[in-house]
Amino acid sequence: MNKLQKALKANALFSSMSGILLILFNCQLADLFGVSCNTVFWIVGLILIYFSGTIWYEIEKQRHVAVIWIIIQDFTWVLGSFFLLLYNPYNITLAGNIVIGFIALIVLVMALNQIVGLKNTFYSLEN
Repeated sequence: MNKLQKALKANALFSSMSGILLILFNCQLADLFGVSCNTVFWIVGLILIYFSGTIWYEIEKQRHVAVIWIIIQDFTWVLGSFFLLLYNPYNITLAGNIVIGFIALIVLVMALNQIVGLKNTFYSLEN
């Protein structure tokens, strides 16, 4: 398994586990975040499970454009998290904001690892 495959696998595991946890604990998370609606947690959970499925598929395929699309989605998550933290439009609790920031940091590290893995994989193919 090359570095790209390892980076993708880490992302797929984290995304699927996060999605499952969001679905299973949506009410508790709504309380932690200080929001009244828990629907967003299971919707994001379902989206993360779907996203992880697309990543699992690319672990073997390693299609350049598809991996770039995964990386773009990771950076979009980080950017969205940044705006949530900056503007706090939903009056999320401090604990909720800490969770958002911590997850955004994890996603950022995974995106950067995927970039390095992608570079190494395709650079080694050219030589």
